[in-house]
Amino acid sequence: MQYLESDSVRPAADGRSVIIIDQTLLPQEIKYLSLSQPEEMFEAISSLRVRGAPAIGIFAGYALAVRARLLCGSVEKDSFFSALSQEADYLCSSRPTAVNLFHAAERILKAADGKSPEAAAAAAMNEAVLIHEQDIDICRRISEYGLTLIRDGATVLTHCNAGALATSRYGTGLGALLLGAERGMKLSAFVDETRPLLQGARLTAWELSRAGIDVTLICDNMAGLMMQQGRIDACFVGCDRVAANGDTANKIGTLSVAVLAKHFGVPFYVFCPSTTIDPECRTGADITIEQRSAEEITGLYFDRQIAPEGIRYENPAFDVTDHELITAIITENGIFRPPFCFE
Repeated sequence: MQYLESDSVRPAADGRSVIIIDQTLLPQEIKYLSLSQPEEMFEAISSLRVRGAPAIGIFAGYALAVRARLLCGSVEKDSFFSALSQEADYLCSSRPTAVNLFHAAERILKAADGKSPEAAAAAAMNEAVLIHEQDIDICRRISEYGLTLIRDGATVLTHCNAGALATSRYGTGLGALLLGAERGMKLSAFVDETRPLLQGARLTAWELSRAGIDVTLICDNMAGLMMQQGRIDACFVGCDRVAANGDTANKIGTLSVAVLAKHFGVPFYVFCPSTTIDPECRTGADITIEQRSAEEITGLYFDRQIAPEGIRYENPAFDVTDHELITAIITENGIFRPPFCFE
C-alpha cells in the first residue's frame, strides 16, 4: 500500500512502530510520532493525539500488528496470543465510545489466532493494512453519496472534525466537501469551533482551507443564528457510534446542532462507515459516554485557570442525537432515511 503525507496513521517501513500525526499540535505544527510501546499507544488515543472513530480503528490495527511483531522472541511461544490479547484489551480501554476501536482489535486477534508468533505477526500486519485500505474505499464511497445531497455553491455547517485526519484520505462528514472541491465545485463551510478542545477550529478549518474551500469559523453558540438567517443549506457531521434504532453518538454539541437544524428546517446528515453501526446497541441510551478531565473546560484559555476553584464540573466528550432529528445516515452502502433499523 502506498502511503501519503496526508495519512494521519501509517506503519513504519520496518513494521516495528506506528507513525501518527500528533493532532494536538495542529495547526501550528505538523509533527509525526513513532510509537511502539503499549503505554504510549494508549496515551496517543486517550490524549487525542490520534482521534476520530475510523482513524482510531486504523491506529489500533497497526498498533496491535506492531506489538505482535515486537512480542515475537520476547515472550514464550505458548503465551504469545495471551499476551497480545491482553495488550488489545488494554488498548481498547483507552476510549469507550468509538466502536471502531473494538472492531479493529477483534479483527487483528482473529487474524493472529492459532498461528505461530511469526506467522501471527505477519497476518496481523496484513489485516491492519486491509483495515486501512478498506477505510480509504469506504470514505470515497461515502463521499460520493454525500455529494448527491448538495449542489454546487452550497454552504454546509460542520461540527468537530470528520476529514482525513479522523479517517483516511477523504473522511466521512467532510468527505463530500473535500471530494467536491477536488472536482472544482464551489463549496463553503461554517465551521463550529467545537469546545472544549476546538477540533473544528484547529483541525476542520485547517483541512478545509487547505483544500480550497471557503471557510468561516464560528463559535458553537452561533450556529442557530446562521440557520435563522438562512445561510446554511445542510449540516454534515460524523459519528462515533450508531445504535440499531439510528441514534448516533458524536462529539459533544452535535445534539444542539441537530435540535437547531430541526427547528429551522435545515437537513441534518450523519456520515459514518458501516463498522460504526453497533446492532447490539439498541438505542442511544445504551452508549457509554466518555467523561474527560476538568482541565479541558476550566483552563484552556489564556494559559491560566478561568473557572473558580472548587466548583463541580462535567465534561462529557460525546452526546447522543436522537434518530428523530436525523434527516439521513450515510454509509458506504448508501443513504439511509427514517425509519432507521440497523439490527
